[in-house]
Amino acid sequence: MEHATCFGMLARGHYRAAFHRHLKAMHKSICTTVIGTKRERGMFRRSATFGLIALLLMGSLLAAKPYTQNEKPFSLPLSYPPGPSTWLLNQLYGNTIFAYYQRETLYDAGQGLHFGIDFTAPCGTPVLAIGDGVVSLVDSVSHGALPHNLIIDHDNGYASLYGHLLERPQLKPGEHVMRGQIVALTGDPDLDCAWAGHLHLELRDAEGYKRLYNPALLIDADWDSLALVGSYNSGYARDLADPRRWQHITDQPKIIVWGSPLNDYLEAWPLEWQY
Repeated sequence: MEHATCFGMLARGHYRAAFHRHLKAMHKSICTTVIGTKRERGMFRRSATFGLIALLLMGSLLAAKPYTQNEKPFSLPLSYPPGPSTWLLNQLYGNTIFAYYQRETLYDAGQGLHFGIDFTAPCGTPVLAIGDGVVSLVDSVSHGALPHNLIIDHDNGYASLYGHLLERPQLKPGEHVMRGQIVALTGDPDLDCAWAGHLHLELRDAEGYKRLYNPALLIDADWDSLALVGSYNSGYARDLADPRRWQHITDQPKIIVWGSPLNDYLEAWPLEWQY
């Protein structure tokens, strides 16, 4: 968390007005109490005292008002640093090439888009809660990402879903969890942990779980660096009628569960046989 700079705070009206009132009162008090034997000496003493008090006041204001603008509320769901022996970024959220060519089958409920972000990791890798919250659902078949999943509601209106888990999480609905707490183990949708072991992470609205959001916009991480290396091509499908649309990890649409398809392109790239 960063703190506001002096210039940033002074630019904000209520800080500037309060700051001015404090300094004006202090200056008046100093001028009536400080007496110098010589005019030059008195002016120096008053200026030095005034400056010192001004610095102390600015310091107290800075310490009391942390600057939280644009801070992302969640952290990564895996504790180890990324790497070939720990975990790598896999399929991204949104209009991925894989989702596009499976938009009428696997991803029809998500408007043809991939619901979340996949993290490739060996089966049994500890999964962390991305934020403080309350367990809502455990092994909810209706929300997919089987064989086991977990949904945690957060106070900020979001809910996190952890899918393709190795086993049923040892948590109960209503149980409070803390950010960074181990809540599950990574598994494999194919059940054999042979090659497809990964964590599927989603962010939804906590009211009805019908809206999905891009985790890259809400989780504090260097996504551009993470996306440079992955276990397979996780690029985006391109609409040749609007080729620059939805081509970056942070530029992906929100999803409404069972909403109308968003990517029924007349001409797309890459072609299916190329992929």
